[in-house]
Amino acid sequence: MTSSKNLQGLIAALAPYWGGEAEIIGTYFRSETRDRKSDLLWISRQCWKEFYDGFDDDHPGLFVGPLKKMLGLADKIDIDVDRHEVLDMAEGLYEEFSHYCAFADAYDAIRTEADPAISPVMLRDVKSWPENDHLAEVRRRHRQDHGTLGLRAGHLTEGGYCGLFSEGMKLSGGSDADAAIARACSLVYEDEFGHMLKGILGLDNEGLPSGAWELLTELGLEQMHARLDMRNAQFGSPVPDARMKALHHGQGQSIAFDFAKADSAA
Repeated sequence: MTSSKNLQGLIAALAPYWGGEAEIIGTYFRSETRDRKSDLLWISRQCWKEFYDGFDDDHPGLFVGPLKKMLGLADKIDIDVDRHEVLDMAEGLYEEFSHYCAFADAYDAIRTEADPAISPVMLRDVKSWPENDHLAEVRRRHRQDHGTLGLRAGHLTEGGYCGLFSEGMKLSGGSDADAAIARACSLVYEDEFGHMLKGILGLDNEGLPSGAWELLTELGLEQMHARLDMRNAQFGSPVPDARMKALHHGQGQSIAFDFAKADSAA
């Protein structure tokens, strides 16, 4: 499958920022300051994202949002809503909750009796963090100002080309923590990577005019800037300010988009 010049330009613009996000995570995993407590912190924050994180009040989370929507549709199935639409939602709900479970399992494999047990109730105390809130605010503003295109930008940047999962999968069996994290990241990667590729490649089928491509690139870059700060904070700021500034200027190592795999996912 061939891709348009517009799509190729969008991918080229985002690729250094995908690489920047992966660099942040890889830097943390190689850091001498990494320990059990720092692992538990970033994993609990990832569990928070998997369970609670969303774009805005109308999209309150990849798990919580669909769950609330499905409850509201229960009496409308086969009347106002096709049963297969709800089935698709249920399948997506299962997948998203499995991601929470994967990282919660990693948390449990690492923690000691002195560490708090993980649960959605416990995660309310972990809460979000300012940089993650800023990313959510950027996405909310893009939706409010640009409607469907703003929401599309949010889907475009979600996951950052699976940087967390691909970097986590690289951890070898050097420790029980590495094995637990690699296992969780591998499980989630298999779900997310194909969907992400298909979603990006599918932009060519939406008939976007030239101006929309330019705006989508602008929105995507603003969100990726916020993602870099979100990830660095999530992992305890392993990348110093000078390098973060360079990453914000697009000096990360570009990640090559896997067009062949995207074609197979389509």
